[in-house]
Amino acid sequence: MRDLQFPGRSVVMGRHGAAATSHALSTLAAIEILRRGGNAADAAIAACAVQCVVEPGSTGIGGDNFVLFAPASTNPPGTDPTTNGKVYGLNGSGRAPRGLTAERLLRQGVKEIALTSVHAVTVPGAIDSWAKLNQRFGSMPLGELLQPAIRHAEEGFAVTERVATDWARNEGKLKADANSARMWLKGGHAPTAGEVFRQPEHAKVLREIAAKGCDGFYTGWVAEDMVAYLRSLGGTHSLEDFASQEAFWVEPISTSYRGIDILEIPPNGVGITTLLMLNILSGIDLGKYDPVGVERFHIEAEVTRLAFEVRDTYVADPAFADVPVQKLLSADFADELRGRIDLKRAMPARGPLGTTTYRDTVYISVVDGKGNACSFINSLFWPYGTGLSSPKTGVLLHNRGTGFLVDPAHPNCVAPQKTPAAHDYSGDGHEGRQTVALLRRHGRRLPTGRPDPRAHQYHRLRHECAGGHRLRPRLSPDGPLRGRTRHPRGCAERPRGPGP
Repeated sequence: MRDLQFPGRSVVMGRHGAAATSHALSTLAAIEILRRGGNAADAAIAACAVQCVVEPGSTGIGGDNFVLFAPASTNPPGTDPTTNGKVYGLNGSGRAPRGLTAERLLRQGVKEIALTSVHAVTVPGAIDSWAKLNQRFGSMPLGELLQPAIRHAEEGFAVTERVATDWARNEGKLKADANSARMWLKGGHAPTAGEVFRQPEHAKVLREIAAKGCDGFYTGWVAEDMVAYLRSLGGTHSLEDFASQEAFWVEPISTSYRGIDILEIPPNGVGITTLLMLNILSGIDLGKYDPVGVERFHIEAEVTRLAFEVRDTYVADPAFADVPVQKLLSADFADELRGRIDLKRAMPARGPLGTTTYRDTVYISVVDGKGNACSFINSLFWPYGTGLSSPKTGVLLHNRGTGFLVDPAHPNCVAPQKTPAAHDYSGDGHEGRQTVALLRRHGRRLPTGRPDPRAHQYHRLRHECAGGHRLRPRLSPDGPLRGRTRHPRGCAERPRGPGP
């Protein structure tokens, strides 16, 4: 239990389910779905759809989606008992257009894909991913789950302070596109906190999806409008690219850290970076160091540098490149990397590390009363994605394609129908038969302003205190933060005694 004499937030407890998002209306949508008998998958979809409307800079239907779903039981009578506790991964990352090649870009003098470039727009994968999750594990129709989002888009919602601040910071990006300026600004300016904002174009698209499912987004007038606009900007996108978009089920990758099994989406996802960090740290006695001391920070920084170097070297679409997952997660590989750490000085730079940044994504976690758990990422990659919207849809198009390199010798080089290294993480934790459906909505500025492996590593270390005393997940984020932060609040509350 936290010390109630200090500022902080208490653990939320409930008997029939829980949801965590970064926006109150999104969380409320999830809880309403659970109250109506929906399950964790239903609630996560409904929550995300709302968040795409009320927090448009952080996520949107023009982005990608990644899910880990842990059913309450995957061992019904008469089935293989070894399947009990299985976690299902869903990769909803979009593919590059068939007409986009590195050679084409290099002929145009393009050596890297800019954040606002039309070439940064891969086919949005979120909607097909939502539909596949709903079809396999949902208990309510997709169209019903979209109704709260449609209502907020049509009737309007009060802009919160956090959202207003982020919106204002991105006025320039939205003004640069005439469609976005018309649909996502009011009189050329971002809406202010407390102002009611409506998005009728967005509502029409959501209604189309509610009525027709995936076809309402990837075919028909919605897809035609997006493709026509992208092509008018020099994109190579086609209706075939949109119509053939498919999210796909994957086997999660995992490691064990001090009794907790940590699961992530495999490459092209870069959750393997988190697992590698924990593997390296598992061989270090962190209990010897002050959890907020310079030695501890030095170790974590060096581990991060090593893991990011591996990420930038190996992670790519496994359909196009050999990604040696088994080797990268082996104990021998972790031992080799750990051996490079010098406790007295920083390692020499071996090359550019962490060259791709990622700024805005939402994370949603839902557990229902039956024990189903859903870990859910939805992302535009950077705030408001590319800032591009097609004339009729109001769909802000993401810029995950900037994660590609324009280097034919690199495994993550851009290529037709290829998915970029996806710098978002949907993680899950298991202790025995208990699911810890993510320690926190870390999609917002924790600890470094973007949802990345450092956030996962940090929460895992904060949750597992030195000496075996665990800090409750709710309290873990309230400790001192690594990296940049404008919120010193966490420094007021520290665990009593040793521990991360």
